[in-house]
Amino acid sequence: MAVLLTSLLIFSFFSFGTPLSPNYYKISCPNAESIIKNVVSAATKNDKTAPAGLLRMHFHDCFVRGCDGSVLLNSKGKNKAEKDGPPNLSLHAFYVIDNAKKAVESMCPGIVSCADILALAARDAVVLSGGPSWDVPKGRKDGRISKASETIQLPAPTFNISQLQQNFVQIGLSLEDLVALSGGHTLGFSHCSSFSNRIHNFNSTIDIDPSLQPSFAARLRRVCPIRNNAKNAGVTMDPSSTTFDNTYFKLILQQKVLFSSDNALLSLPKTKSLVSKFANSKDAFSKAFVKSMIKMSSVTGGQEIRKDCRVVN
Repeated sequence: MAVLLTSLLIFSFFSFGTPLSPNYYKISCPNAESIIKNVVSAATKNDKTAPAGLLRMHFHDCFVRGCDGSVLLNSKGKNKAEKDGPPNLSLHAFYVIDNAKKAVESMCPGIVSCADILALAARDAVVLSGGPSWDVPKGRKDGRISKASETIQLPAPTFNISQLQQNFVQIGLSLEDLVALSGGHTLGFSHCSSFSNRIHNFNSTIDIDPSLQPSFAARLRRVCPIRNNAKNAGVTMDPSSTTFDNTYFKLILQQKVLFSSDNALLSLPKTKSLVSKFANSKDAFSKAFVKSMIKMSSVTGGQEIRKDCRVVN
């Protein structure tokens, strides 16, 4: 009953029926997509980590109150916003969305939502990293509520397969979506705190997670010698961490992935089969990722078009 009530509460934040369209700004702001792409491209030239930051930001936005740009809001007064919740403290590249918003506002004031800008920027980030492109459905509104306490809804790197499945089901996503979207881990960097549970005091009798490939575990321990290291130490998500490819899935099969949640994809026959499929075919992964991204980003929940992505109107 508690799980059911939690699911109903979370579903109440979202709207699955808000009509979105790839042509939403065709008349009102026809150059919106090219403007945003130019800003993301310029940022990527100066900061190779920007694409990973934008993709992760979009994920984290959609899992809390739907894709409504609430992750972009600043804390105000006694209200601690999502971006200041523990899972989001390492988010970066907010400046890219700010720059894109300013550029779009100069051409089409009050038309394009911050939520749409973030969804488009995430798509551009994938493309600029060598990944697939897709038509982003548009027409999202920006939310007015952002609470750090609600970031508990985000999937954690320590989750097992049951926790992951429940987390994704709560926003209407399937096991196929879970595996495909996990492929976003092909981009980026992780701090030690996100995987230290696997290399220090794994349980009462074993120090290192036995599912980790031994030499890989040893390398991680050299980088992160202390559990929950507070410093900025960490490692890239995979050796090609600025290129969107299917290396992540190959690493899962080799037991060389960072998170418990990554390794958890081997727990069920269905998810393991998908991991193998994507490891063997970048094209299959790309098609599945696009399908799941469109599905995830269509979970909406906002009410306005913000003038400034960091504050409500």
